[in-house]
Amino acid sequence: MAGGLIDDGNMGDVWPVVHPGRTADEYGSARISPAGPFEVRSFQTIELTYTVGRFGLDDSGSIKIVQRFPNDGGRLQVDDPAAMNFVSARASKHCRLTVVPERNGHQRPWERSLRIIVGGGSLHQGDTITVTFGDRSGGSPGLQLQTFCESAHEFRVLADPCATGHFIPLPNRPHVAIVAGKPERWKAVLPTHGKPGTPFTLGLKAEDLWGNPSHQAARALRLEADGTVQGLPERVDFPAGERALRIGGLIAPGDGIVRVRVFDADGTLLTASNPLVVRADGSSGFWGDLHGQSGETVGVNPIEEYFAFGRDLAFLDVMSHQANDFQVTSTFWQRINAVTAELDDPGRFVAFPGYEWSGNTPMGGDHNVFFRKSGETIRRSSHALLVDRSDLDNDANTTADLFEALKSEDCVLYAHVGGRPADIARDDGGTLRTAVEVHSDWGTFEWIMKDSFARGYRLGLVCNSDGHKGRPGASYPGASQFGALGGLTCFLGDTLSRDGIFEALRRRHHYGTTGCRMFIDVRASLPTGGRRYDTDPRYGPAESQEVHHAVMGDIVQTADGTCRLDVEVAAHAPILRVDVLNGPEVVDSVRGYSKDQLGDRIRVTFHGAEYRGRGRQTTWKGEARFDGTRIARFQPINAWNHDRLLAQQDDNTVAFDVLTTGNFIGFDAWLSNATGDLTIGTDHAGGRFRLAEIGIDETVLEAGGLERQIRIARLPDTCRQDHLKHTFRCDLNPTGDNPLWIRVTTEDGFNAWSSPIYLFRDGV
Repeated sequence: MAGGLIDDGNMGDVWPVVHPGRTADEYGSARISPAGPFEVRSFQTIELTYTVGRFGLDDSGSIKIVQRFPNDGGRLQVDDPAAMNFVSARASKHCRLTVVPERNGHQRPWERSLRIIVGGGSLHQGDTITVTFGDRSGGSPGLQLQTFCESAHEFRVLADPCATGHFIPLPNRPHVAIVAGKPERWKAVLPTHGKPGTPFTLGLKAEDLWGNPSHQAARALRLEADGTVQGLPERVDFPAGERALRIGGLIAPGDGIVRVRVFDADGTLLTASNPLVVRADGSSGFWGDLHGQSGETVGVNPIEEYFAFGRDLAFLDVMSHQANDFQVTSTFWQRINAVTAELDDPGRFVAFPGYEWSGNTPMGGDHNVFFRKSGETIRRSSHALLVDRSDLDNDANTTADLFEALKSEDCVLYAHVGGRPADIARDDGGTLRTAVEVHSDWGTFEWIMKDSFARGYRLGLVCNSDGHKGRPGASYPGASQFGALGGLTCFLGDTLSRDGIFEALRRRHHYGTTGCRMFIDVRASLPTGGRRYDTDPRYGPAESQEVHHAVMGDIVQTADGTCRLDVEVAAHAPILRVDVLNGPEVVDSVRGYSKDQLGDRIRVTFHGAEYRGRGRQTTWKGEARFDGTRIARFQPINAWNHDRLLAQQDDNTVAFDVLTTGNFIGFDAWLSNATGDLTIGTDHAGGRFRLAEIGIDETVLEAGGLERQIRIARLPDTCRQDHLKHTFRCDLNPTGDNPLWIRVTTEDGFNAWSSPIYLFRDGV
């Protein structure tokens, strides 16, 4: 067999090959020691020993040791034996070994590569090469491990015994186990929508510094609730060795807002839950993260662990699996359908089969495909990494081809901004494409929502993770190119089932957040009423009915020139601001504080990205200096990567070297008095500002790029309003759509957005 690819059916196995056989006798074997378990981000020394096979290892032949793309552990180096991540290699017989770290030295998803080249001789069967990762003999602290857990973190070995440049993967798969660290913060999770007398569940967990649920959290806890909650125990014991605890059968007997506070045995407040709004006339809300990958493609851990994390550790109600289509074998597609069918449990948990259509941006860009039922045909953008091409005729190479192929299927699509940003202007998805993804691990992308308005689309808004680190529903970015915490979507409806969630999807009855859970209700009232369409009437006849009110996602034709917009938000943290937008423009706002409450707190935030594509990461490096005052207290905002600098240096200075990918990061500085000057210097923008002139309205510095800005504002010393109700009067444009939607910003740096209510006055 000359050239070509081989796929052995295991996780992510697509390899160049020159021989059909891969036995240990022919190409060798490898073993690793110790195998762990090791804590995330710890320093370790790990030895991998390769035993040469029957073909030997010729002069200038080599082996590669490769690791997966998501790995955000230390970058291997061979130049400084005293520095972290030093790696060395030795052979069992005399020859010269050259060790070459290769940043992108192998094929997706195994981009991380270490190549060991034999010189000055050759190795025979039974000879060995021992590679020491984190060699401490020269003073190195060791190899710094990744920030996330992995049940089998592989050091995959490939051999090129004949020095031809073709590397053959060994049949055995050396790996170590990576587990969570000690608890740093506690989380208490409630549903956000409830009805009196309907049972609900409280989820508890403790996360380590990097966001992994910790198995080291055993302790006694005391629970208190705002309002009456029947069935809530006063004390619980968090089990030893467990990573989460569910307390079910809880009931709120009447309308109100429920929050649960969690205390240590000594009375120390550990955390407070998100709010649960209980209304007899309210809809239910179900939380989901429908976009992520597992280790069968470019993520980590098997698909079963992926779903178990989201359901059991992130307390999700709804999930899907979204592997890059060009890496999904026919066998794995069958497995995706089988696993989601097995896990789908109406009333408790919903799992959809699906995939990420991963066409390049010129072909339409990334789109997520979700099927209501199992067993449908996968329509790939290409077979780029697949050996079996027997179903090549099923491919849909452009979004136009995809929409045509799926037009009679029971499915919906999202437009995604990831490595291949969706170009929603290229093709109109009609009623198939129901939403755009405004936030994920890749960042925040309000611009794609605004693009949809410009094209006249009537789409909903979702947020997901596109997580690659095995943590759907709680997808922290770690120390890698992903700069944002993964998002969540709340689906509004009455039934937790595939049918119920699909109804919410097709009617755009959902809203998204940058990772928190908050209650949002947005309703439009029309003086003389209007006609609500169940589907977008631009795409053909649609059932309709007369209404006087509309909720998020509705499409309504009206003769009215104004409407009343009633907004209610209950959040886990104080609410800074709620903006009302008509299409791309902010038309009104309300804050959770007033001008006379402003104090001596100055907020500085960095926003935006380089451009829309894969290399959108913007680095902000510099310092902020307060002259004529001093920093009495300092607090970072959205600083998820703990390896990057964002810290108070002295009484006057904050230094930073941070990353944004469309989202924002920054800090609050409580000053001894808000007088004097603030000087900000970065590699993109800067200036000097009189603190007395910084008020309730943000000072904005444009910094080029894509929506790249520095924003400065004054805040109250303490914010308290975590529940806000407000009525807005909105004027409606006489022609075209009026997409009315809101954006919420909380004190601790989270955003949330409602899907728009589409009101129009002219013809369909």
